[in-house]
Amino acid sequence: MICAPKLEDSVIVASNERGELTEDERSRIIEHLQKGTEMMVYQQRAERFTVQVIMETMQVALIGSRDRIVKVLDIFELKELRQWETFQDFQRFNESSTFRKIFGLSEKEVQQDSKTCFTIFYGSEFMLKSLSLNADSVEDAEKWLTGLELLRQETLAAHTPEIIESWLRKKMYIDNTKKNSITLKELKSLLPQMNITVPDGRFLEERFVEVGAKDYVLDFQQFHKFYDLLIFENQEVETWAKNLNKVQELMTIFINDTMRKTDYPKFTIGEFLSFLFSKENSIWDEKFSEICPLDMNNPLSHYWINSSHNTYLTGDQMRSESSTEAYVRCLRLGCRCIELDCWNGRDEPVIYHGGTMTSKIKFKDAVKAINDHAFITSEYPVVLSIEEHCDTTQQKVIAQMLKDVFQDKLLTKPLDPEAKHLPSPNQLKGKIIIKHQKISESDHTDKQGNTAGKSKLNSFKNVFKKIGKPKENMVLEKEGELCIWDPIHMRFYKHDCVISDNKLYYSEEKEEDSPKEGSDLHLFEPWFHGRMAKGRITAKRLLHDFCKGRNGKDGTFLVRESDKFIRNYSISIWTRRRVQHYRIFWSSENGHASFFLTSKQCFPSMCALIEHYRQNLIEYDGLNLHLKNFLPRLNFVSHHQLGWFYSNLSQAKAEEYLLRIPRDGAFLIRQREEPDTFELSVRVEGVIKHYLIYRYNGKYVLADIYEFFRLEDMVSCFREQLFIGKIKLRYPVTPQLVERICMEDLLTCDGELYSEVHMVGQVPEDNPLGHQCKGVVDISKCNVARNAKYGRPLVVTLLNKENVKLIEFTCEILEQVEEWYQVVLNIIQSIIEKMENKTKIAVEMSDMVVYCQSIKKTLNTTFENYNCKEVRSFKDDDFTKKGNEVKPDCILEYNRIALSRVYPKGFRVDSSNFDPCPSWKLGCQMAALNFQTADKFMWLNSALFSLNGGTGYVLKPEWMRDPTKKKPSKQKIRIRVIAARHLPNSEHIISPFVKVELLPYTGARVDDYSFKTTFLNDNGLNPVWLGPRNPPKCFEVDEPDLAFLCFEVSEGDAFSDPKVLAQATFPVRGIRSGYRSVPLKNVFSENLELASLLVHVEHVEV
Repeated sequence: MICAPKLEDSVIVASNERGELTEDERSRIIEHLQKGTEMMVYQQRAERFTVQVIMETMQVALIGSRDRIVKVLDIFELKELRQWETFQDFQRFNESSTFRKIFGLSEKEVQQDSKTCFTIFYGSEFMLKSLSLNADSVEDAEKWLTGLELLRQETLAAHTPEIIESWLRKKMYIDNTKKNSITLKELKSLLPQMNITVPDGRFLEERFVEVGAKDYVLDFQQFHKFYDLLIFENQEVETWAKNLNKVQELMTIFINDTMRKTDYPKFTIGEFLSFLFSKENSIWDEKFSEICPLDMNNPLSHYWINSSHNTYLTGDQMRSESSTEAYVRCLRLGCRCIELDCWNGRDEPVIYHGGTMTSKIKFKDAVKAINDHAFITSEYPVVLSIEEHCDTTQQKVIAQMLKDVFQDKLLTKPLDPEAKHLPSPNQLKGKIIIKHQKISESDHTDKQGNTAGKSKLNSFKNVFKKIGKPKENMVLEKEGELCIWDPIHMRFYKHDCVISDNKLYYSEEKEEDSPKEGSDLHLFEPWFHGRMAKGRITAKRLLHDFCKGRNGKDGTFLVRESDKFIRNYSISIWTRRRVQHYRIFWSSENGHASFFLTSKQCFPSMCALIEHYRQNLIEYDGLNLHLKNFLPRLNFVSHHQLGWFYSNLSQAKAEEYLLRIPRDGAFLIRQREEPDTFELSVRVEGVIKHYLIYRYNGKYVLADIYEFFRLEDMVSCFREQLFIGKIKLRYPVTPQLVERICMEDLLTCDGELYSEVHMVGQVPEDNPLGHQCKGVVDISKCNVARNAKYGRPLVVTLLNKENVKLIEFTCEILEQVEEWYQVVLNIIQSIIEKMENKTKIAVEMSDMVVYCQSIKKTLNTTFENYNCKEVRSFKDDDFTKKGNEVKPDCILEYNRIALSRVYPKGFRVDSSNFDPCPSWKLGCQMAALNFQTADKFMWLNSALFSLNGGTGYVLKPEWMRDPTKKKPSKQKIRIRVIAARHLPNSEHIISPFVKVELLPYTGARVDDYSFKTTFLNDNGLNPVWLGPRNPPKCFEVDEPDLAFLCFEVSEGDAFSDPKVLAQATFPVRGIRSGYRSVPLKNVFSENLELASLLVHVEHVEV
């Protein structure tokens, strides 16, 4: 039964999600976890256990019958808590009919609720272990999720004395029994687990007496004292020469004793030695682990990027399991470039290492896992490196899955199409970038043209009688009349159009039906409102507000363009305290326009119609009134102050205005400084030309040729006739038009109001429309869309590959628009099919590749003719093998602009890694390593990307980014290994030694870059390396920006190879001087509890 959580518990969970948990809420949650909760636990079988937190040891315990502890998990090893009912443990039991029969449950009863099921991921290796639990109520599940995450964070932040006490409790609770005492016999058995031997039984007895034990039994306090005596046995105390206020504060925190709080804290000898070995005294300067937001504003190519190879694998390259959890693990470790090897599946794409026995996972499951975990560790962009082996059919499926899963996280457009450099990590926060092959411009070329649906159109012969003769053997796919949308005038104009050789050609606007004799004078009247958004509704609202506020009289009106019909209008009239709407019809015969409310009485212009009904009654459809007052247009400019005239505008500003209007024929007239002089500025073939106008004998003289009584007459003349070449004064550049286009720039990023690729200046001479051709659109380079807009049921839009509108058209008859659309669609689909057959790349996949276009070139030609959007891939030995003629400077220069990825060569079937340092040194951003392999090269990778907050992006040194900068000078560093604490053991007492290396080796002598301590027999708890056999070592650091110090603790004997027990690797740039602790990690770079070295570090001046 699933219960609703109590209100107070809901508040607790909500507070935790906001990071605002109060101390009282925390205490109640922890108390609940300590009491324990009965849950269903899914392991080899499903069983009910009491799940309980043991605070003394910071462990989660599964308790069976008779209070027997069956299993414990260290909270220190918890990595993730996931509320997930579809996890494999739940799935396995859901699908098991045997399980249902055993427990007598129906299938419905077995299905877990996602809010009550959760999984604990824990461990210290690449592939984590999991424990899946199903609580009886949402309330219990939420408390456990909140409480465990809280304890996990507190454990990570715990100070060393707290960790020691927890560790001692775990040792005392022998066989998972909560005992508060330990006998001498039990202690003898415990010492091997503590990784130490003692001289003899008498040694223990003496220590028992020293700590005040009775009857050879220690309570916890006595056991702690015994540990202190044991840990400091034979250790020497070094002088600590620090005396700062910050040290006093640190000492107070470290002591953690309210009874000893003072302004002058003092350490005991034991506390001082514990501090030296603690993480609070770490060799690593934590300021280098902090993220620097200002360093995230460089181009992407200026960073080293944490990258994975064959991310889906959990082991070797031949037989290991593929898993979505491998993607989760890599992303949570800070990896920012992950690989997906895509192959055709039976029904959908799959991921696996092709041609091997590795298992397969569904592509869909992988991208879902990536989407869930991509930005938990780091908010900076993730690159999906797709190795494509699918056919184009399944590539289209992949593309759709990427869109469906990632949605707006998926980057599909460049941030700045004109940029010469990549955007920065800050600009790409939260984005998924696809690395894949992209269809190049050369692949779009189709010299033969499209043959689909082509036919000779006899009807087009009549058109050529008027417009000229087409070139011989020209194949026409479609011809006729289209209404093309003019974004400047915000209306459709009719054009003769032809589709031929995959191009759409269109003529000048047709003038047969153009209104004559002043039929467009209404455009300059204050009662004409043009096209109104939500026409009828807006007109009603405006008239209602206008008339109601002024006690409006019947007959108050406005005229607007019809929402539904081209060249038709609507008049809205206030009558009887409401608004009535009527259609004003327009027709044309022999080039003469007619306007009418009823066919009985026609007028040559809209102005004549309005003037008539101001003098005479409207007797129509129940109306019986005169037109009286009118609602004036907002920002109306009177006829003698037309918007194209400017009394105070410079020539430079005039050019700026005209360049904003991407149409030849855009014009304005401005007043010059000299009296009675003006200037006509016109856009002609993309260039702004200026013509002088002056007044002489009461007339306006243009270019010393044309004379007019008014400027309006001049404009009206050349709006009808050609002014220069094929150009008329078509687009008056008014302040309102400039403002509107500026707003469209900002709001729609379509500021060019259609690309100029089809302007007159670029029309070929041998086009099928001859000299009347105004423009051409290359359909083969377009996308097409169709929808209802501009008051039309169907409008076809052609867009370029950047989704910028090129042209929009429709027809008077719906069926004709469909025919044109199908012809265009057939051309585009035919081109796509040819490109896909040629390149084996689906257009849908190609279109979503922006900044990581995979390019295949030979090494010696790869660094020629590149741009910032390309990515080159190299095997790890490409730069070092014989025959490589590329100079390092060329590679560095390339990597300043573009990206490169280096991956393991093919024979590394064991998933071994290559040394990434040579690649990093050449500026290669992505050295893709096998994260599942715990080797020295992964230690280097973890060390490098511990910088900058573990974001997965590390800014390369300045000399790599700027060729004018010099490398930093060489350094020297002296290291001495002194002692160790709490080294891990493998079921026996170890004999450890420490190896220290400076990586990478930059010289021939290995001894110059490494040294070892002596073996120390049978002591992994507190070994000490002192004396002349363990002298300090001085390393010369040639390149401080890319140098690492690696501490490797191994166990060895005379009969076997050394076994690595622990390691710690740090960039040299962040190492602190003095007596320092080296917190140790395991081979998977996971922290080891309490394990550390004590070393002395000295930076030596060169």
